[in-house]
Amino acid sequence: MLSVQNAHLTLGQHLVGSYSSLLTKVLMVLVGSLALWASAKIQIPFYPVPMTMQTTVVFMIGMAYGWRLGGLTIMLYLFEGAMGLPVFSGTPEKGLGLVYMMGTTGGYLLGFFFAAVLLGWLAEKGWDRNYISTAVAMILGNAVVYTFGILWLGSIVGWDKPVLEWGMFPFLIGDAVKLALASLLLPTTWKLLGNRK
Repeated sequence: MLSVQNAHLTLGQHLVGSYSSLLTKVLMVLVGSLALWASAKIQIPFYPVPMTMQTTVVFMIGMAYGWRLGGLTIMLYLFEGAMGLPVFSGTPEKGLGLVYMMGTTGGYLLGFFFAAVLLGWLAEKGWDRNYISTAVAMILGNAVVYTFGILWLGSIVGWDKPVLEWGMFPFLIGDAVKLALASLLLPTTWKLLGNRK
């Protein structure tokens, strides 16, 4: 169930072909970065804080694209932000470019990359094929994002501040909902496709 031995096609490879052209891969990366941009801008009213679907899109890109293409997609997204495009949540109101990225949310953005790579690697081992392993993968991805985010936040504001209350606790309920949705979506899609390798 949680095996990491066998290589599997990711959902993206299954849909476009594992040996798809360079142009197809470039288009996938561009579409993924646009999806991240859109997901950062859409806020859904929720308790205790509004939520975006950004982490869900990061995790879905990682698992659907695999670790290489997923990592490249997140790198492009971060590069777009570093160049001053308003791709992040709260931009341009809270700043743009490297100034924004070096602020209190910079660690979460860095965590997006490592989470997408991890989830892509797990998907290539078949973890996206059933509900339990997908849920475990999503939880691991979320832990990666929070680890980078909290370490970065604490180093900026100081560890004498309530770092977990600012940077994690308000988002846990929303994250649980998003991870549950993503954990249902991927295995269900595979089942609809016949769960073929």
